Amino acid sequence: MIVEIRFWMIFVSALVPLVIGAIWYNPKVFGTAWMKEAGVTKESMEGANMALIFGLSYVFALLMSFALIGITIHQMGVQSLVMDAEQSTIDLAKQLLGLTDGNFRTFKHGAAHGLIAGIGIAFSVLATNAMFERKSWKYIWINSGYWIVSMTLMGGVVCQFM
Repeated sequence: MIVEIRFWMIFVSALVPLVIGAIWYNPKVFGTAWMKEAGVTKESMEGANMALIFGLSYVFALLMSFALIGITIHQMGVQSLVMDAEQSTIDLAKQLLGLTDGNFRTFKHGAAHGLIAGIGIAFSVLATNAMFERKSWKYIWINSGYWIVSMTLMGGVVCQFM
């Protein structure tokens, strides 16, 4: 394989949104403001199946981590071009990948692409939904900010350590 993939890092990077969420939605950070803007009360939060919520949140974060591989690791595109190619084409691809010498497999590079994805995808989707739901811009920025930060860090982890 041209690009070594450490699939276990997908499971590690999927923990990022859970950790960031514990901080971001803490009442001392944005939790109280989010509850107010979302129209949620402490009473309405009681009785929720938190194991199911956190379990599914982790599964969704796994999907996001997997998607971030293609966004942050450009060498994956070269690899996909030559999967069923002749040996001479595979050798050429290896030479091309050797020219990068790992320059684009850094936390900084992945974080930059995670940031772009966070703004271009997460913010766009959340803002569109929130506007139709008649939510405030404060609500939009709290939730979008969380995903922008999470995707930035996840992109960094995936690119550096995958």
